[in-house]
Amino acid sequence: MKIGVIISTYNNPEWLEKTFWGYMAQSRKADEIVVADDGSKDETRLLIERYSQFLPLKHVWHEDIGFRKTKILNEALKAAESEYLIFTDQDCVPRRDFVATHERFARPGYILSGGYFKLPMDISKKLTQDDIANGNAFSLKWLKANGLKTSFKCTKLFQSSGFASFMNAVTPTKATWNGMNSSTWKELIINANGFDERMQYGGEDREMGERLFNAGIKARQIRYSAIVVHLDHNRPYVNSEALAKNKEIRQTTKKQRLTYTNFGIVKP
Repeated sequence: MKIGVIISTYNNPEWLEKTFWGYMAQSRKADEIVVADDGSKDETRLLIERYSQFLPLKHVWHEDIGFRKTKILNEALKAAESEYLIFTDQDCVPRRDFVATHERFARPGYILSGGYFKLPMDISKKLTQDDIANGNAFSLKWLKANGLKTSFKCTKLFQSSGFASFMNAVTPTKATWNGMNSSTWKELIINANGFDERMQYGGEDREMGERLFNAGIKARQIRYSAIVVHLDHNRPYVNSEALAKNKEIRQTTKKQRLTYTNFGIVKP
């Protein structure tokens, strides 16, 4: 099957480039990579043009008039030609087996729910293309030598398939749709009419997943198998009014068991 990756981005070409390095190093290459650009300046466009010689990139952009990630994701969905889609963000650098892992676990009628391992800012800045290609960025030994503090979350980087399968099964974290590491069949998302464009930052990705669950789609946990390292950044777009509105929309989706939104790809 053809596998596409949709990467959301906004004015962070430094982190986006490091993420591109991760996709250049994949053991199973993506058939297409659609960059869903929520209004970045020319520096991002020039970066995408430069890396188009190494990766099968498509750039989907709209004007910056505030946080409109869900709208640009819907535009990216329309541009994507692959039957199976992985969704992620500009600051999530994939391990070498990331695309292959999503492909291996993909099943009809399921979404896959991954996670991330957060890096501090100093290590995020330090990562080179060689570090990502040779696996240093995902090696606990290398990360600790460069100042990473030990915690239980480090278990995500244990490179043992048996341990990963065990942890996927016993983790108390619920398998949900999340924007930085999830995948499913394009057809299922289209049937749900894509992302609700009323949603701003804060659970904007999960609402679409909740509609899929209402339609009978199941979720499979792969947070210990499909690994990305998350580069550090601030979040200036967070505001309480948007969070409250998002919460209200999600509550309606759950209460009414909605499987479709009238505020998605197709408008009434």
